[in-house]
Amino acid sequence: MRTLSLYLDNCSYNRPFDSQAQMRIRLETEAKLYIQANIRAGLYSLCWSYINDWENTANPYEDRKKSIAPWKTIADTFCPPANDIVSTGRELMGYGIKAKDALHIACAIKSGCDYVITTDEKLINKNITAIKIVNPIDFVREMESIS
Repeated sequence: MRTLSLYLDNCSYNRPFDSQAQMRIRLETEAKLYIQANIRAGLYSLCWSYINDWENTANPYEDRKKSIAPWKTIADTFCPPANDIVSTGRELMGYGIKAKDALHIACAIKSGCDYVITTDEKLINKNITAIKIVNPIDFVREMESIS
């Protein structure tokens, strides 16, 4: 059986740093950390992209940057910038998706990922058929129902 390939956007990587006062945020944090533990264990492969780099470099919080940056070296795949990614990103923007989010999704598609993991509800609710876009909690639920 082929290993599932995952793409986590920067809002997922940053979720543990958000206020954990709301139960939904705490659960998303736990699910995201569980997914990352499974990536480290080799159960899933991870894709990192130039847009992950760009957003993490622009992060104003040094502790967050330092915590997120190692995932680039943990990733099995790196997606560099390319014209077709920009074209796909522009198409995705036609769905009302912001430019950076569209580039994250375009990188995941270009890299052959099975899932984009995000905590951005606006992305999850878009009708994108080229790739599955899910919340970390829903991803864990789906994987546990399969096994």
